[in-house]
Amino acid sequence: MAHPVPIPSEFPAPCDGAVDVLIVAGEHSGDEQAARAVRALRERRPDLKIAALGGPTLEAAGVQVLFDMTRFSAVGLVEVLANYGFYRTLFFRTLEWIRRYRPRLICFVDYPGFNLRLAERLKQEGLSRKGGGNIVLCHYISPQIWAWKAKRRFKMAKVLDALGVIFPFEVNCYKDTELPVRFVGHPFAQPEHRGLVRYAKAGPVLLVPGSRPKPVRRIFPVLMAAWKIFHARHPERRALVIHPGEPVRNVLFELMTADPEAAKGIDLVERGGNPPGVSATLTSSGTMSLDVALAGVPGATVYLAHPLTWAVGRLVVRGVKFLNIANILLERPAWPEFLQNEAKPEALAGRVAACVEDPEVALGAQEDAAALHGLLGGGAGDGCTTADWLLEQLALAEE
Repeated sequence: MAHPVPIPSEFPAPCDGAVDVLIVAGEHSGDEQAARAVRALRERRPDLKIAALGGPTLEAAGVQVLFDMTRFSAVGLVEVLANYGFYRTLFFRTLEWIRRYRPRLICFVDYPGFNLRLAERLKQEGLSRKGGGNIVLCHYISPQIWAWKAKRRFKMAKVLDALGVIFPFEVNCYKDTELPVRFVGHPFAQPEHRGLVRYAKAGPVLLVPGSRPKPVRRIFPVLMAAWKIFHARHPERRALVIHPGEPVRNVLFELMTADPEAAKGIDLVERGGNPPGVSATLTSSGTMSLDVALAGVPGATVYLAHPLTWAVGRLVVRGVKFLNIANILLERPAWPEFLQNEAKPEALAGRVAACVEDPEVALGAQEDAAALHGLLGGGAGDGCTTADWLLEQLALAEE
């Protein structure tokens, strides 16, 4: 199968001839969260030479991006298997670069399927500290071992030197291993974080179908159908779709063009700039669902996966009641979840109507947002921030 994004025969050399830190972030959310960490780190260590497999947000933070991994990211069993050749080539190009330029510290950001295999290979080749070499391997943002693949923690303990987690309950998930784990606060709960949106009673309805083209193609038609029903009852309202840019924008435009009646009143806006005020939301499960929850915007979570991916997921995920991390943290469906066959346009339209018509629903979302900020705020526990934690790993690498 042809690569969905061309991979060069080799990645470029470090701009300064050497590199202190290599970041590997494979998705839009990882790119954005890694960029926040880099900015905080460079305030303390402006001398650091940093390269990344990442995306445009890391590049904007002054990092040399060797390859834009955010231009293509697959989620789910079917999607990953369909692009096996792409990931295999990407893996070996990355490995070749590390062999040649030997960064002192590698910080893996989320993306565990790719990153943990790479960490294991670096140990096997004797490049990492756990393998007898000099490269320190740390991982920022834990895989969701509390939902599935719980035994993965033992592999992580064998190949990683440290793990920084963004949810406080995740520390205990590793208590039966020797892996050093620190809660470093969630980046969305930091005072300097500028959220995706803010709450405004009279604002438009926010539709968030996701940040990857394939899920957007599945989810957005359902969101449009729900919007069409709601808009017929509230013609004065508008809807807003905030997207990460191409190629998601192209998919959105294609779907809106194919169903102009459902697309009436929907505006497309690229992520960035001042956070707009919105009154309610239908949000795909993912990083942005938490951002919207922390803003106190009432709404619902909507998710549709490939049927095979969903079936496999139901078999392997145990003991987790919710998909939306805000609901998991609050231990209740504060943002009701409409998943797979339950994602019916009429039901979704009804939930949006309740959010804009019932003041108690909006008030409840504000109270839940305050509770989430209390749980996720940086400096909770021992006061360690992401920058503090990364400096600890650099000190280890410099020994």
